[in-house]
Amino acid sequence: MRKMRTLTAVHDTGTVLIVRLPTAEESYEVAREAIAGGIRAVEVTLTTPGALDVIRRLSSEHPDAEVGAGSVLDATSAYASIQAGARFLVSPHLDHGMLETAGRYQVVSICGAATPTEIVQAATAGADLVKLFPSSVLDRDYARAVLEPLGHIPLVPAGGVSPDNVSDWFDAGVAAVGVGSFITKAARRETTEQHPVRAAARSFLEAVADARA
Repeated sequence: MRKMRTLTAVHDTGTVLIVRLPTAEESYEVAREAIAGGIRAVEVTLTTPGALDVIRRLSSEHPDAEVGAGSVLDATSAYASIQAGARFLVSPHLDHGMLETAGRYQVVSICGAATPTEIVQAATAGADLVKLFPSSVLDRDYARAVLEPLGHIPLVPAGGVSPDNVSDWFDAGVAAVGVGSFITKAARRETTEQHPVRAAARSFLEAVADARA
């Protein structure tokens, strides 16, 4: 069952890569390199120019990777993403049309939420995972406090996650983490690595594995 495979990929690696870059070509190249570095779940946000084409290309060329769509705001965007090959859908908020579409076509749904009320509402509405957003503002102590009464809900922070703080997030009880610029912008930093995005992906996955050990 493909939906279970997607959830397993997120669970096993503890990681969803968030690709939000200025061009379709850069998004494709970064995602391709990250997959080569071991990333198994890649979210291409619909705010990326040509995002559906990127999703379609990655899904076709990398059938072993779980390619999803982010910034999915409604049912129309959800259906278009699924038709392009998306295996999971991510929204910054709770949208019932997106959840219904994900359920109808059996792809994984990840809804954004900030408050305990929103988190419970997203889970009640059928979200497979709940994205703590924005986690660059809602920090690890906040996640820990929220998960004390809501530990049965799989929470995935997105924003501001790096190898330096990922252990704090898992110590707080999150199910997985969303990572962006540490990996997606690795090629823009000074480095001696021949494949900086691959190296960053491996480094991040190692940090997650150590944090969960």
